[in-house]
Amino acid sequence: MDSAMPPTAANRAPRDTLPDPRRWWGLAVIALAQLMVVLDMTIVNIALPSAQADLGISDANRQWVVTAYTLAFGGLLLLGGRVGDLIGRRRALIIGLIGFAGASALGGVATTGGMLLAARGLQGVFAALLAPAALSLVSVTFTEPHERARAFGIYGAIAGGGSAIGLISGGLLTEYLNWRWCLLVNAPIAIIAVIGASTFLHDRRRDSETRLDVVGAVLASGGLLSVVYGLSEAQQRGWTSAFVLSLLAGGLVLLALFVVAEGHVAHPLLPMRVLRDRNRAGALLSVGLVTVGMFGMFLFLTYYLQVTLGYSPVRTGLAFLPLTAGMMTGAVGIASRLLPRVPARLIMTPGLLVAATGLVLLTRIQVDSSYATHVLPSLLLLGLGMGATFMPAMSTATFGVAPRDAGVASAMVNTSQQVGGSIGIALLNTVATSATASYLATHGTSQLAMATGVVHGFSVAIWWAVGFLLAAAVLASVLITARPAAPTVVEVPQERVPALV
Repeated sequence: MDSAMPPTAANRAPRDTLPDPRRWWGLAVIALAQLMVVLDMTIVNIALPSAQADLGISDANRQWVVTAYTLAFGGLLLLGGRVGDLIGRRRALIIGLIGFAGASALGGVATTGGMLLAARGLQGVFAALLAPAALSLVSVTFTEPHERARAFGIYGAIAGGGSAIGLISGGLLTEYLNWRWCLLVNAPIAIIAVIGASTFLHDRRRDSETRLDVVGAVLASGGLLSVVYGLSEAQQRGWTSAFVLSLLAGGLVLLALFVVAEGHVAHPLLPMRVLRDRNRAGALLSVGLVTVGMFGMFLFLTYYLQVTLGYSPVRTGLAFLPLTAGMMTGAVGIASRLLPRVPARLIMTPGLLVAATGLVLLTRIQVDSSYATHVLPSLLLLGLGMGATFMPAMSTATFGVAPRDAGVASAMVNTSQQVGGSIGIALLNTVATSATASYLATHGTSQLAMATGVVHGFSVAIWWAVGFLLAAAVLASVLITARPAAPTVVEVPQERVPALV
């Protein structure tokens, strides 16, 4: 005779409070979508020389193959996040995936340089829609502290290691197939993600009276576009260029007007309540400073391995595998286990110091340095530190946000990454170029001096990256004061508890 009591109104948990048993499959779909967005920021870098030769793109215009994507992506993120809040995050994710797949296919079959640039811009537009939707879906799906920590550990590892995976994939596809596959590969990935999103993801969006803030959208998008464009042009024209300074100043003015306007509209694009939380502000600033150093490091190390050490594209991509392994370990193996019990700042601060140590070791590279003794230890430390940083930072930046603001809060995380990356590439590349020029002015322009001067420039720029990581460590330790969330107990009806045999 079964002695189990029948479920009653007193012991039955409401159906909509029970966690979705398929939520981990949903996380796999979200991670796949995020990986596609992140790796596309680097996968084209290795394929760029082949694409340039095939389509006859000039040296002056080749940068736009990368810039067209980052410009649209960074400039439209806030708008994309708010659109996701209005139409539903799952719907925004699916629309973004379909559009991203179509734009990728268009770029893969491009017959002219202009067609490729247009396709890259469209990729950025749809990435700005799906990236905030992906992160906000993680935030609203996983609310129990231990599950949330594990979910953000996986997501943080993907977000942090996706750039390295892009380098590996770009090398393999370019060397063994064709540069076009660096774009075409996104189509089948997106199709799988769309099917998975339709099957496993659910967005409990409630009807609201929120409307799109058109004035805010124009000011924010215009300001971000101007700033990102100015940062990208600084790499080519220099920081003292009147054109660059005009773009940066104009962008800052538009963003200032945006902040003022948001305080006077009923349904703001970026409610200031999202930024008033000191923990969220600290997490966003830390992420932005970290990506300044990370993107610069990827650029310099890629050139060092291929140009200085003579690595092939495939070997260069494989050389970054320890970084990806370190990030997975730091995010999933360390941070996700500690976050439910340890304050985020006590994970992020040591992680940033470990990553900074890895960069310090990387400043010791020489023209004839060994990968095993100089590069490998740096990548392992950098990966561990970044994994332990990104995971709690993303969780902190999106924790406690009202459901109606989840998309825009997630967009702010992506925006801090994108703007930080643009600053890193422009600023650190300028620092490296100036240091190389100073070295050559002193030591002459022989072949050995030129090779040594380039490596010297890389080392000087990496020291700047160390400074940004240390600044992020200080901000994280001072601003982020949140304590671990208390575990959430969900009462499960007895008829849904599996019997133990």
